[in-house]
Amino acid sequence: MPDPKARHAGALKKVPIFEDLSESELGFLAERAVPHQFEGGTGIFSEGEPCQGLYVVESGAVKIFRTSASGREQVLAIEVPGHSLAELPLFDGGDYPASAMAMGETTLLFVGKKDFHALCRQHPEVALKVLKVVGARFRKLVGIIDELSFTTVRHRLAVLLLDLARRRGKQTARGTEFTLRGSNQELASHIGTVRELVSRNLSRFQAEGLVKLEGKNVIVPDLAALEAQVAAEE
Repeated sequence: MPDPKARHAGALKKVPIFEDLSESELGFLAERAVPHQFEGGTGIFSEGEPCQGLYVVESGAVKIFRTSASGREQVLAIEVPGHSLAELPLFDGGDYPASAMAMGETTLLFVGKKDFHALCRQHPEVALKVLKVVGARFRKLVGIIDELSFTTVRHRLAVLLLDLARRRGKQTARGTEFTLRGSNQELASHIGTVRELVSRNLSRFQAEGLVKLEGKNVIVPDLAALEAQVAAEE
């Protein structure tokens, strides 16, 4: 079993902004990385709190989201091992722009602001890679804004189901099958709507034969038909 420092260095190596560091440099960073364990549903940081440092997902998954004044939640991203969190406020000195919550048992490595800034001064290429990561996230946010502004709930739900079928689905005699890991409320948070509209549109999809629901199990009898539905509303 690897010692904690070696394990942490391995987790840091998977992160794009650290992938070009030497073993000694990774070791230096790993010595300063503090592991934190979270149970599912536990908050990691909240929107508006001062940023203290950078997090790296070693195991598990983290939901990044914003919450409106009325309490509606919009999921921005799901971060998995090999991803880092909270790079932007480390550079602009601002607060966390969104909240983060552990999805299931999750281990994060925390690198303090001072140590991260020292690393960037020694290795400017790290800062350039952070800009690349932040740029990619900005483009993703623009895509989310476009989806919420210019598409219907039905279309967004169909896109989500198609994505899940492609990524998680298994081919069976009945079609493409996958399991929904969250509730209808969590699905609503992903597509910027409310639970009632998710339930209503799932029922319509089932009545139209696009999907078949068996509890948390979803069956897409004809993937091409669902793809056609998505294309028709674009």
